[in-house]
Amino acid sequence: MAASTSAAVTEPPGLETQRKEIESLLQGHELRAGDTWYLVERRWYEQWKEYVETGDQNSSSFPGQIDNTDLFEELDSYHLKERLVENEDFVLVPAEAWHKLLSWYGMVDDQPALARKVVDLPSTVKVEVYPVEIFLCLHSNMENVVKAHFSRADHIYTIQKVMMKQFEVVEGAETRLWMKSSDTSCERLRNIHITVLDSCLSSGMTVIMEMRNADGTWPSSRPQIMRNSVEDQDSYRGQPGVCGLTNLGNTCFMNSALQCLSNTPPLTEYFLRSAYLEELNFTNPLGMKGEIAEAYADVVKQMWSGRHYSVVPRIFKTKVGHFASQFLGYQQHDSQELLSFLLDGLHEDLNRVKNKEYIELKDANGRPDQEVAEEAWRNHRRRNDSVIVDTFHGLFKSTLVCPECCKVSVTFDPFCYLSVPLPVSKDRVMEIFFVSLDPVAKPVQHRLVVPKAGKVFDLCSALSEMTNVPANQMVVADVFNHRFYKIYHADESLSCILDRDDIFVYELSSGSVEEDGDEVVLALYLRERSHYRDYGSGSSSYGTSLFGHPLLMAVPRGQCTRDALYHLFLQRLERYVRPPDLSEEVEEEGEDDDDEELYKTQTNGVSDGNLIPKSPLLQRDNHCDGGHGDGQADVPAVTQTWPESAQNPKSAGQASAEDQDSIELRAGCSTDDIASASYRASADASSTSLTDSQQGSGCQQQPSKTESDCCPQFRRRKLLFTIQAVNSNGTTERGMGEDGSAFSFSSQPYVAIDWDPDMKKKYYNENEAEKYVKHQSMEVPHQQTTVQLQECIELFTTVETLEEENPWYCPTCKKHQLATKKLDLWSLPEVLIIHLKRFSYTKYSREKLDIIVDFPLRHLDFSGFLLKKAGTNGEPPSRYDLIAVSNHYGGLRDGHYTSYAWNKDNGQWYYFDDSKVTYAKEEQIVTNAAYLLFYHRQDKIRQPTLPAPSDSSSPPSQPANDVTSLKYDAMEGTTSCVNMETD
Repeated sequence: MAASTSAAVTEPPGLETQRKEIESLLQGHELRAGDTWYLVERRWYEQWKEYVETGDQNSSSFPGQIDNTDLFEELDSYHLKERLVENEDFVLVPAEAWHKLLSWYGMVDDQPALARKVVDLPSTVKVEVYPVEIFLCLHSNMENVVKAHFSRADHIYTIQKVMMKQFEVVEGAETRLWMKSSDTSCERLRNIHITVLDSCLSSGMTVIMEMRNADGTWPSSRPQIMRNSVEDQDSYRGQPGVCGLTNLGNTCFMNSALQCLSNTPPLTEYFLRSAYLEELNFTNPLGMKGEIAEAYADVVKQMWSGRHYSVVPRIFKTKVGHFASQFLGYQQHDSQELLSFLLDGLHEDLNRVKNKEYIELKDANGRPDQEVAEEAWRNHRRRNDSVIVDTFHGLFKSTLVCPECCKVSVTFDPFCYLSVPLPVSKDRVMEIFFVSLDPVAKPVQHRLVVPKAGKVFDLCSALSEMTNVPANQMVVADVFNHRFYKIYHADESLSCILDRDDIFVYELSSGSVEEDGDEVVLALYLRERSHYRDYGSGSSSYGTSLFGHPLLMAVPRGQCTRDALYHLFLQRLERYVRPPDLSEEVEEEGEDDDDEELYKTQTNGVSDGNLIPKSPLLQRDNHCDGGHGDGQADVPAVTQTWPESAQNPKSAGQASAEDQDSIELRAGCSTDDIASASYRASADASSTSLTDSQQGSGCQQQPSKTESDCCPQFRRRKLLFTIQAVNSNGTTERGMGEDGSAFSFSSQPYVAIDWDPDMKKKYYNENEAEKYVKHQSMEVPHQQTTVQLQECIELFTTVETLEEENPWYCPTCKKHQLATKKLDLWSLPEVLIIHLKRFSYTKYSREKLDIIVDFPLRHLDFSGFLLKKAGTNGEPPSRYDLIAVSNHYGGLRDGHYTSYAWNKDNGQWYYFDDSKVTYAKEEQIVTNAAYLLFYHRQDKIRQPTLPAPSDSSSPPSQPANDVTSLKYDAMEGTTSCVNMETD
């Protein structure tokens, strides 16, 4: 964990200078191995960009201190959350840019800076966001395990030095290290000068250190150390192939692809009979020195031995990450991407062609398709000849037509799988919360159907039809962490709103929709004060924390005094805020000193009425009451009936004394007392033209008589909350003008009401505040769209025009053209993999398509799609049966992969969910989660040699503990080091 940052905050330069300095640092920095970069929470960074682009130091977009809270799993250990995604959860900035931002804005107290090193990996240079987490222990005391983090670029001797220091090993002692790579074996780390990456060490593994004995022997050479400490599984006999795969940490994508490939008969039988040993290609520059093929063979042989409930594919995972850095670590990945890499890697490792010759591709130039196709396939096999080509490769016909000269170009290209598009709906279903203008009405959750390419106004229009509220009286906002993350304009695209966003639509009065109308729209936050002042921060103000749901409400411009706003806010919150009874709200004059002091400190320099400038009513004087010159103590009392000022807007000239101070008549007050009090209130109201200094001196020289002086029964009422101008983050550290002004009508004003914890507990009903109702649209089940697999294949073969980013160079026109392109199927392989393109990425949107694709389990017929004509032996085989499915559940950022597979030996379907394996019925297989489909050509399918299980409704017999605990996997069973080699 990085150390906490305590750099002093300096006065930042101008906003334009800030923007240019940071942009130049980002653009001019390349990733260099050994450099340090820093993680910054994306929302804060976007807020900062918005702030500096406004050019307004008083902008409400001020981001406040750097806050990476959302990146941590917990704030006690500051452990980084798993599966964070760059540019979605965080941005990376070079060290120089980080230090500038830190000096300008500071950082939330006690938070560590998230510094990460740049590492040079085999195929890329990248910032190592997630270092390798390794468990360390001594061979002599394997119960004392220490967790440590290392970079993949660190050398093994770095680990050795850390261990010697951690376990207080005598300097100069002869040691050696072992890597615990699985539950049953250890591997010697012989070369301590290689890197962590090259040694295949990965997170969760254990490194064991042993010291040479005084007699010159090693502890691991003793016979008792060789015994297997893991429970012997030799007695288990199960169905070969019916074997789970342990999830090593977000590796379900890999497990799903492996299960599908494992249940592909021709490939599995090739490995089980060890045919790969004779075809390993160690010299292919495009291959992986045979390591991927050997690692895959180990997994397949274990899965098909019938002696394992579940296999731990850790070595395979390590090898994959070693040769494909995108799969390093334990983030979420795509099973199709893993499958594509694996098929290509297996092909190159097993390629029978040792020296690839150069072959020039030729265009058809009017030759018959049969001739061109056969030539293309021969050329492909001259460079690519492996079991993967034998099993999975087919041939496309690609036809390009120039729109200008009508030149037709025909080529035949090999393929390993078909990526077929899904019909995309033009509509989108969105769920939102509607907040009515009626303060006692609960928010209502609606489900709307809107145009996928529509604007925010289209969402409002759809909601208007359900609520009868005009669309132009609605404001749409994204609420995140008790604040407004973004308030949308009506002309913004709906693609900006993600399905996981919490969207609230607020009804506003008709006057607020006019640009220069009589009302201004306030964003209202709820904050709770801490019990104690935050003296450690250098100020005597109280700390605050946001809670509840924020509100948008329209306020008459003539009622922007603190007094009127107090009553308006109280009225808006009446559903879950209980006004105090008369007996509860009465307090002695001197009892509010603490609250009065709190009120002063919380305003943070904002004048009493200057919440929103440019309104005459905001220039409230600090009139003298009871000798308090700041004017804060005598804000109006809470009354049982709403004051007239909270219901009828008035201009500045019409503001009455009742608007400025409210007085309550108690039993025993004389008429003279009342008249005297009324006179004082009127006099105070007419003193608004005085300056602050005049008012202050007047208070000192001519203290007025208080209500308690004239009438002991006059009491001041306690406020439920105080009002504070804030920025869009709900904080008040900066952004205030010299005169105490916070906002103007040209920007979105934000206001917070601050609750004392005791007052909040007494008068604020949290349960009621969180309540909402569901509209009947939520009860209508969302109709799943169903399409036939044949429709997707037809879309795949439809003529399309090339995109501007990928034009075709026409040899006749001698320039790039947006040609039309058509793909057709010429020949199909023995095993056909169909990839359903559920993840849609365009310039404007990203989404996952949850359409149900109805695919046949048997007799999928491609005869209508194949161009290859019948030869002497008749029509080519074109009927397929399903043998495996890779499923994806979830959305774009996260989800879970499982698989269905048909066992080649007993003809039974099984459901594989990482370590767990259960029987499956055929009617369960077609779902909207299907992602990869594996089809075996019928003429190649071998009939099962074993009878199907007698009771397919019951799961296979497995022990209750078949799912391995991942969290403690590296620490359990380490009482002795098993299968350690000896010298």
